[in-house]
Amino acid sequence: MNTKAFQKIYTHIENITKATCTVEAEGVTNEEMAYVAGRPAQVVKINGNKVILQIFTGTPGVATNAEVIFTGKPPTVKVSNEMRGRFFNAYGQPIDGGPAVDGDEVEIGGPSVNPVRRKQPSELIATGIAGIDLNNTLVTGQKIPFFADPDQPFNQVMADVALRAQADLIVLGGMGMSNDDYLYYKSVFDNAGALDRIICFMNTTEDPPVERLLIPDMCLTTAEYFATTRNFKVLALLTDMTLFADALSIVSNRMDQIPSKDSMPGSLYSDLAKIYEKAVQFPEGGSITIIAVTTLSGGDITHAIPDNTGYITEGQLFLRRDTDISKVIIDPFRSLSRLKQLVIGKKTREDHPQVMNACVRLFADAASAKTKLENGFDLTDYDRRCLDYAKDYSRELLAIDINIEIDKMLDTGWRLFAKYFSREEVGVKQELVNKYWKD
Repeated sequence: MNTKAFQKIYTHIENITKATCTVEAEGVTNEEMAYVAGRPAQVVKINGNKVILQIFTGTPGVATNAEVIFTGKPPTVKVSNEMRGRFFNAYGQPIDGGPAVDGDEVEIGGPSVNPVRRKQPSELIATGIAGIDLNNTLVTGQKIPFFADPDQPFNQVMADVALRAQADLIVLGGMGMSNDDYLYYKSVFDNAGALDRIICFMNTTEDPPVERLLIPDMCLTTAEYFATTRNFKVLALLTDMTLFADALSIVSNRMDQIPSKDSMPGSLYSDLAKIYEKAVQFPEGGSITIIAVTTLSGGDITHAIPDNTGYITEGQLFLRRDTDISKVIIDPFRSLSRLKQLVIGKKTREDHPQVMNACVRLFADAASAKTKLENGFDLTDYDRRCLDYAKDYSRELLAIDINIEIDKMLDTGWRLFAKYFSREEVGVKQELVNKYWKD
């Protein structure tokens, strides 16, 4: 443990609950780290000289005369270029068998960036995934979640984004990861030779759930260091924020706080906002973009976690299995990037907005044709062409395994238009049709 020399040791614990203990101490600050019987703990409440400590691994086996040692500082992480290609736990300690990192020690969980230091996001961050880059283009400094059912391959999508995204550095935070998922990320990054631009903080199912609460702050403090000192374009990937919120709920319940909607703590909104608001575009060029995963319980979008997330973030990306092509796609109807208008047609090709809108409108016509078919109505020739187009559109542009440049996505859109429709049916500006249409 890392403590100051000659630090006072307390050995009289007044009260022990399922997750906390109370000790009488002086000169202690809120969120300060401590060790109770050698177990990591954190100050969660101070009332006069009564200090309540949350013990991350729980209190079973902790005696009332256990040693309590305060470190004199909140959780910290050592940041430097040595972190690249490394895997760490929730305390910033290496879990990959490598040496400890030598760098600047920085407190985690600081305030979000002052608005006067922010610049309006205006830089494209391409992911290589057509369902994102074509229909829901992302901007540096944006915060956006994936909404997905627990059985959907969101870890595969996040790994793909990490490998393909045009960013200087990827910081990945895994919360409640199974060992299989942890090893999956490790092998994918290693095999792709991409470890030199990726830093990972991992909390697995074998670790105490409460430790998940440290992961986002570890990631975003590291991201902030590289975005401010190196002017890096940093992409922070956080998965799974539902398991993060569950850990908040565990702590809240153990401290006998009155739960709010869906058994979540009343502070859920501010707890999530504190994380997502770390997304920023700096005037100097550095940026932090946050893509998170929020798993849905039975597809319930009204649950407190996705509901609060939707108010904080700038859109959402929905994963859905398309039964027509038996692949997972990014649903164009339920997905939205609220900042895409800042870059499409400006930082991308001029035909991007028109192609995007036409693609989705024709996909909507296909959905209407499918409903007619299911209800026994006759289909027109246009309906049948829409249905055939929809399968190709899903297979070539919405499926999560598509990895092409944005210009290729646009060219693919034009090719599908010409394959199934007349120029008039597509409804794109004539000047763009004249320039890009290929019969």
